[in-house]
Amino acid sequence: MYLFGKITVKPQLPERISELSNLATNLWWSWNTYSLRLYDYIDSNLFAKVNKNPIKFLSLINQERLVEVSKDEEFLKDYDMVIDNFKNYLYTDNTYFNKHFPQFKNNYIAYFSAEFGLDEILPIYAGGLGILSGDHCKSASDLGLPFVPVGLLYKQGYFNQFINADGSEVFDYAPNIIEELPILPVKDESGNDVIVPVEFPGRIIYLKVWSINVGRVTLYLLDSDIDLNSSLDRQLTLKLYGGNQDMRISQEIILGIGGMTLLKMLHIDATIYHMNEGHSSFVTLEVIKKFMQEKHVSFEVAKKMASACTIFTTHTPVPAGNDIFPIDLIDKYFTSYCAELGISRSDFLNLGMKKENALGDGFNMAVLALKIAGCKNGVSKLHGGVSRELFKELWPNTAIEDVPITYVTNGVHTCTWLAPTLKELYNAYMRPFWQESTFDSEVWNDIDNIPDQALWDAHMVQKKKLVELVRKNIRTQKIRNGCQADEIAEIDKMLNPNALTIGFARRFATYKRADLIFRDMERITKILNDPQKPVQIIFAGKPHPADIQGQDLVKKIYEISQMPQFKGKVFILENYNMYVSRYLVSGVDVWLNNPRRPLEASGTSGEKAGLNGVINFSILDGWWDEGYNGENGWAIGDNTEYTNYELQDAADSQSIYNVLENEIIPLYYAKDPGSSLNTKWIKKMKNSIKSVGGVYNTGRMIVDYLDKLYIPQMERITSNQYEQEKVEEFVNWEHTLKEKWNNIRLFPTNNLEELVVKAGNQINMCCKVHLGGISPESIKVEVYSGKLDDTGKMSDGKSYEMQLTNDLGNDDYEYSTSMALNHGGNYGYTFRVLPKNDLLINENDLSLCTWLSN
Repeated sequence: MYLFGKITVKPQLPERISELSNLATNLWWSWNTYSLRLYDYIDSNLFAKVNKNPIKFLSLINQERLVEVSKDEEFLKDYDMVIDNFKNYLYTDNTYFNKHFPQFKNNYIAYFSAEFGLDEILPIYAGGLGILSGDHCKSASDLGLPFVPVGLLYKQGYFNQFINADGSEVFDYAPNIIEELPILPVKDESGNDVIVPVEFPGRIIYLKVWSINVGRVTLYLLDSDIDLNSSLDRQLTLKLYGGNQDMRISQEIILGIGGMTLLKMLHIDATIYHMNEGHSSFVTLEVIKKFMQEKHVSFEVAKKMASACTIFTTHTPVPAGNDIFPIDLIDKYFTSYCAELGISRSDFLNLGMKKENALGDGFNMAVLALKIAGCKNGVSKLHGGVSRELFKELWPNTAIEDVPITYVTNGVHTCTWLAPTLKELYNAYMRPFWQESTFDSEVWNDIDNIPDQALWDAHMVQKKKLVELVRKNIRTQKIRNGCQADEIAEIDKMLNPNALTIGFARRFATYKRADLIFRDMERITKILNDPQKPVQIIFAGKPHPADIQGQDLVKKIYEISQMPQFKGKVFILENYNMYVSRYLVSGVDVWLNNPRRPLEASGTSGEKAGLNGVINFSILDGWWDEGYNGENGWAIGDNTEYTNYELQDAADSQSIYNVLENEIIPLYYAKDPGSSLNTKWIKKMKNSIKSVGGVYNTGRMIVDYLDKLYIPQMERITSNQYEQEKVEEFVNWEHTLKEKWNNIRLFPTNNLEELVVKAGNQINMCCKVHLGGISPESIKVEVYSGKLDDTGKMSDGKSYEMQLTNDLGNDDYEYSTSMALNHGGNYGYTFRVLPKNDLLINENDLSLCTWLSN
């Protein structure tokens, strides 16, 4: 063996096309995919070989070819157009945010998330949470928000999944080569790497800071894999969701506490701190500490200030979905932190507990965020209600609909997930610059301008692309698994682009019930084997390596796909990622989603499908519970709540078969007389695009966050209401109120007699209240009324504020109001007293509510 040295040759871009480098380092190209044609034009073979990675492409391209294209007039025309568009996008001041909220253009929103799904070449995401975070960043960029996202750099990312010949899985963590990715080191004023120190027990962990340009937004990522750290500490940020609980809490300390330190070192003084799920909840503690240090105030005062500038989004509908750490781990990492906050161990631990001093329950990261963040939201209307039920113990004596958790329904980034073929079609028939107004549902009515034939042709282009992708994926599986040549050759005959094609792709968690459609094997065999009306199903999805039940599901679907009656009818793809997803959500005809209701917080895969004209067939859960309108897809089952999973599975599977047999399959094969077109199916496609694309996009989602959460919090924390002196007065007011609250008594003046009134007529309500030393200015009295169900319980309650009409002396007061009920039926009514103060973000935040009682 002879010795040799290594020479790395770096191609140099000619000055005329030098902006190709800046373009490559900004993920703007990931949703303006026409820009990638520049690289493809230079060398299409190389660009395909590097999986359309512009950074890697520019490191390998032939220098002579660069010189050649720098003089190619055809190329330069496209180059100038792309670069002009790119620069105009980056540097314009004419953004939605600047037009609507110019007073807040310098008020930053810091956004913390454990994962970001931006593009398939950056595997720092695991699933829906990460895709949502990435799409959030892109729409924040599109709308011009002063937005600063923070996360972790996982150099081994999330795993690659390979399916063996028996259906078992192999999980492979391939290292990310940073130099080949659009990731840049962040430098200080002296040109040195920015290194963030975070104190851990007995040591300091040092974090290198990296950045990713996402349009106008810069995403910052923290990385422990540097020489300053021990070999064990270098592993902390290597893998997403890897390791044990000690590893997880360490990652979350880095994200929350390290993320806040990062902002300080970069001189980014954020106005709003948004925590996307509980992984980043330690942010709340750092915000409190920040106010304590800057304002020289107590923990309680700083906590009130922190509430006015923090937002928490919960994504889980079940208790097990929240990170809960054992108390010994909290003691290990936060004993000294309690002293910094000036509170006792007991007070600190109670910040993460539903019930005080319930040490056996552990420290709940979602509870920590919910107790401190001033604004809380779920990710769909249904999930908002599920979250209020899940966390109602934090607000005792509060009516379930008044638990202070609202909702903002998730969406998807339109231009990331809309197939280029369809994007070009929409551009041809929708109004100019429609992509800048995706949040305006009126814009989407232009879909009706598209000729049916043109839409169907575009859909078939995508469908044929999907067929090729599936064949390639299955072929790769079989070659690796040592299958016979004739079996491999058969793959090219599989998949009929004219057959009704159903897609099911998502994380293979058991509640998503990937195998539900196979519950009655005889019936699904009949459905899939009708030669006159062929049907085929494509599955894809990754379970977590620790999720044995999820892996069993993958194995089960694989085994079914190998059965004689399903061979060539059922397919399961390996290594589901953003690349595979794009082909699936734009290439199938029907998108199947059958989670166990109500366990789907939102779900976004169906939103991506609907945007591309794929029709949803889903359980009424998550976003589809509010998105389904009867004309834009099909519902599986109804909104029945089950306590017996066996009954639920039986009912939902029967609904799947019935709708397939009686509605979906007949409609798909119902061609117009004398025509190759199926206008009824295409009408449903258009209804899907308009109703889904026009509402369930992250443009609309960002506007909702602005209107419901970001701007109200900005107005609150920047107003003189939250000056130090007023917050201190508010804390004292709260102490006094809590001391005297139990003195309050309510007395109805009519002894709650039954009332009979005509619909729409005014009903006069009156009650007497004993306030026991509390000022009337500190409370409000309400009538609370709701429909009575068969069990005599009130539901869908509504409150009506009462006016003080008489001071009766001795701390007794009379309150009255009038209300009208417009629908017939039986209603219940009662009275309650709530706190009232301008600094209350929500009247239920203090968990003080006195109801009329015996």
